[in-house]
Amino acid sequence: MSSRDRLLAAFVAVLWGGNFIAIHVGLDHFPPLFLASLRFAVIALPTILFIPRPQVPLRWLLGYGIGFGTIQFVFLFIAMDNGMPTGLASLVLQSSAPFTVLLGAVLLRERLSPRQGLGIALAIAGLVAIAVARAQTAALLPVLLTLVGALGWAFGNISSRLAAPPNPLHLTLWMSVIPPIPLLAMSWATEGPAAGWDALPAAVTVDGLPGVLAVAYIAVLATIVGGGIWTALMRRYPAGVVAPYSLLVPVVGIGLAALLLGERPSVVELVSAAVIVGGVLLGTPRPVTPPVPTAAVVPATAGAP
Repeated sequence: MSSRDRLLAAFVAVLWGGNFIAIHVGLDHFPPLFLASLRFAVIALPTILFIPRPQVPLRWLLGYGIGFGTIQFVFLFIAMDNGMPTGLASLVLQSSAPFTVLLGAVLLRERLSPRQGLGIALAIAGLVAIAVARAQTAALLPVLLTLVGALGWAFGNISSRLAAPPNPLHLTLWMSVIPPIPLLAMSWATEGPAAGWDALPAAVTVDGLPGVLAVAYIAVLATIVGGGIWTALMRRYPAGVVAPYSLLVPVVGIGLAALLLGERPSVVELVSAAVIVGGVLLGTPRPVTPPVPTAAVVPATAGAP
């Protein structure tokens, strides 16, 4: 993995860590499922009007939209609305990384090097240590709901990789076309047909501005920018190389929750966060300089993969 792509993966982790603060703010202004549908609806309409559909198999586009866009956020938003602490949510959701590695090994036959395996094991050990330290602050049901959301993210990762889009940003944008209808239908069924729409008039007031800004952050920075970069990296590298970088998200999420929401990390959590960072760095292979090809050994049809 090149140094530039390492920085891009870390940048996505920062965006997604901040996303949990935006979700926390958004849930103060909108019902959870309506908020989830709103985040994708504001992207879906201009996408349909102005962006050509990516030339990828429909099944992988649907898999990406259902896994990453629908299952992940249904369960994450409901969990956070039912008492899942923001910092702990950012941690538990990153179980998508080992889920993705496992699915990549089972479904894509991707092999892990011993170095990658050791790095991922260290990062998972850090996650387990934080989870044990924080488990007493959250009920079991929200934790289980967040784990299901993480599994949805993992299926989305695999689908985006199998889609192999020529333009990853177009895939990210069109993925956003899929979730609004099922999310809105679930909102109507469980939250009531008027619950979300009643919250919209308050959004255009001064008191509602934080909710609007939260939706903008979730939709533009977390989904379009973060999701677009992530999809490009998943297309360029094996899932087991990219997925561990998502383990950096809880480090950012817990730090921001402590700074902005008063959720104070313990010494165990801080040490475990350092272990996670070290595991991610160890678990991603260093860039290798390719040999200089010569006319004698390189076929005329050879080119960039």
